[in-house]
Amino acid sequence: MDRLSTRFAACKAQGRAALVTFVTGGDPDVGSSAAILDALVEGGADVIELGMPFTDPMADGPAIELANLRSLGSGTKTKDIFAIAAAFRARHPDTPLVLMGYANPMLARGPQWFADACSAAGVDGVICVDVPPEEDSEIGPALRAAGIHLIRLATPTTDAARLPTVLNGASGFLYHVAVAGITGKQQAAQAAVEQAVARLKAATDLPIAVGFGVRSAEQAAAIGRVADGVVVGSAIVDIIGSHGDAAPPFVRAFVAQLRDALNASSPQFRETAA
Repeated sequence: MDRLSTRFAACKAQGRAALVTFVTGGDPDVGSSAAILDALVEGGADVIELGMPFTDPMADGPAIELANLRSLGSGTKTKDIFAIAAAFRARHPDTPLVLMGYANPMLARGPQWFADACSAAGVDGVICVDVPPEEDSEIGPALRAAGIHLIRLATPTTDAARLPTVLNGASGFLYHVAVAGITGKQQAAQAAVEQAVARLKAATDLPIAVGFGVRSAEQAAAIGRVADGVVVGSAIVDIIGSHGDAAPPFVRAFVAQLRDALNASSPQFRETAA
């Protein structure tokens, strides 16, 4: 199996949800990214989403918007994101790495160039926020031919009629956006998350990871009891915004809290603790 499938299967075998963490590449600058990514792994992240900075991140709230501006303001280019990814892969051969971002930087030089660059850098999957599944031909075929997962987004407004289109060509995992809004600002009710996850699990065998608005260990644990993965981004990005290049130990400690909460919510952990 590939890295994503292997990691989700390992987490399932441990009876817990995977911890999926997001940071913006090049935030606060390219030189700081390696230590921040290492801190995510050291804290217990199972999957890492590396954001590609973009000037108009329409799905993102203030925290990630500011991270994009910090990264771009420091001079980060697309080539730097791939260099960060390749260096990460060399240091962490088994940790899945997903690029998340928008079509413009991904497709500026064509889908084949982007897919080849992902493959060369050891990237496992791509989330392209603003290319809908109806326009899969823009990026999907090139990624799949290169062995890169195209991870799709489902939202609270993805109804039964559209869900098959979202799932067609999706792989790696399905990212459920828990709120109909931007990142980091709202929090979904637990009952709504549980209902959505049950509906999605009935439609696909892909792991379901839930994100947008997950900011605490308690929230992560609650979502982790029903989902296959929990995505935390803005809360980590806020730490980087507060501490800059001194952020790694703070990032590591926060991620460890999240991972401990997911561990504690697993039946295996509770049996061992008893």
